[in-house]
Amino acid sequence: MPTSSRKVYDEELLQLDSMLARMGHAAGNAIANAMTALREGDLELARSVVARDSEINAVEHDVEHRCLTLILRQQPVASDLRKVSTALKMVTDIERIADQASDIAEIVLHLNRETVETFDFMEDIYKMGDLVLGMVKQAIGAYVQVDLATAAEVIARDDQADKSFVRISGEIAKYIAAHPTQAETALDLFMVTKYLERLGDHAVNVAEWVEFLKTGVHKSCKIV
Repeated sequence: MPTSSRKVYDEELLQLDSMLARMGHAAGNAIANAMTALREGDLELARSVVARDSEINAVEHDVEHRCLTLILRQQPVASDLRKVSTALKMVTDIERIADQASDIAEIVLHLNRETVETFDFMEDIYKMGDLVLGMVKQAIGAYVQVDLATAAEVIARDDQADKSFVRISGEIAKYIAAHPTQAETALDLFMVTKYLERLGDHAVNVAEWVEFLKTGVHKSCKIV
């Protein structure tokens, strides 16, 4: 590749990095705002999360287009192809993170607030939200810095998120058994915890793609 073309290509790769970082930051903000809306009953904030989901979807399409253009136009060498293919995989997880934050916000919009305030497991849900938000932020940071240690921390924290989901699900099931008339709201909150568990999974996916970006080996390709 000629020097001038290489310079342009490097600039395009940097732009791709920047777009993914901004998209990840926006997805993290969506989680934070959705959980704040849940905690405070802030319907306007919940509506803003839902409204902004389309903006993140638009960025996803732009990133995908740029990735495919780079592959077709530049015929990248192996290391560059790894970076572009990582971006293609990561952008899907980041978009799904934003989608699930929007799903939580949608639930907030029709929750029975009076009933919610009687649940003794709400603090556990808020703590789980803080946990997975931290995982998402760490995963995006690991990508920006190409930091294997931080990526490994994200992957390690997934067990904690899974255990939180199992514990809270059990608490919700017991509550429904004891208060069947409030089952609808309790099930809505079960779905919140399910979305949080999925958010943790997507953070792990991002972290595993960071490992691939650095090492060229993805977990799915390892021989156990």
